[in-house]
Amino acid sequence: MSNLACGIVGLPNVGKSTLFNALTKQMVAASNFPFCTIEPNVGIVPIPDPRLSALSALTHSEKIVPAAIRFVDIAGLVEGAAQGEGLGNKFLHNIRETDLIVHVVRCFENDNIVHVHGKCDPIHDIEVINLELILADLQTAEKVLERMKKEAKGKKELPEEVSLLQKIVTTLEAARPIRSLELKVRELSLLKTIPFLTQKPVLYAPNVAEEDLPGMTNPFVEKVISFAREEGAAVVPICARFEEELASLSEVEAAEFLASFGISETGLQRLIKTAFAKLGLITYYTTGEKETRAWTVTQGSKAPEAAGKIHTDLQKGFIRAEVISYDDFMACKSREAARKAGKARVEGKEYVVTGDDVIEFFHN
Repeated sequence: MSNLACGIVGLPNVGKSTLFNALTKQMVAASNFPFCTIEPNVGIVPIPDPRLSALSALTHSEKIVPAAIRFVDIAGLVEGAAQGEGLGNKFLHNIRETDLIVHVVRCFENDNIVHVHGKCDPIHDIEVINLELILADLQTAEKVLERMKKEAKGKKELPEEVSLLQKIVTTLEAARPIRSLELKVRELSLLKTIPFLTQKPVLYAPNVAEEDLPGMTNPFVEKVISFAREEGAAVVPICARFEEELASLSEVEAAEFLASFGISETGLQRLIKTAFAKLGLITYYTTGEKETRAWTVTQGSKAPEAAGKIHTDLQKGFIRAEVISYDDFMACKSREAARKAGKARVEGKEYVVTGDDVIEFFHN
């Protein structure tokens, strides 16, 4: 999971490609007509993290390697995609490859930018896409369920998967996403091999006009927030056009531009923070003369599992981890000084890694 993948989805002309341009600083076509994006554009974005340069300055690293996030700009969806309308099945396949869905929703009026349904109605737009994903999942669930029932013929007990899939079919038929179900750990593990779309976490990104800065709110956004609250989804309002302008500036100019609007963080920073939280991810650090690097792990990961992100040999031959908190490392100015000050802890296989750890692993 070193390259977390976020699929950017939405109806045509809601600002997906403009946002993608801003996030990845890649200039892809963002034209005023549906299906401008056909093949998904992919961009690997380094995650901004000032801790890396601070650690690197102390250990004189040759290079800095930030954690990264992969953004996939997926073609605009239309009603009937689950039946193959528009770019239908291809669109749905592209979403299956991602960890989290960033659903861009148009929350601004502009007569010069065509709306696929002729008017700005964010809840209707959300429901169009959600329904297509639900219908696609329903097809998948029914096929798998039919196959499992055939395989279970003649057996005294139906496998657990059958009753779980029946519950999922009922939920989808009620036009509810799979993520609305409270599934047990065992049930989640049974579903791992089935690429359901509506099981993925969703982050709604209401796209506002520049006149809505810095608050990034309006009656349309309030509707999206209310809708997302009922679904337990996250909301990160953005102004794609503003983010695109920011992306064309140098780091210093971008900071000044943000400050002039009274905004402290870019949309990218807010999206990444929220995406990490939704997926239960953290980063820990390694630092030395060769490199200073951020590694992405799932919250609750134990030391050997975190070591395995660097190399499987480290996990297999794990002996111990030397852990120094970031603040202690910065205060002591070096690993050696942290050891002398008693700030370096020796941790074993049961240690749970935190997002504040600077770690050195020892293995045989």
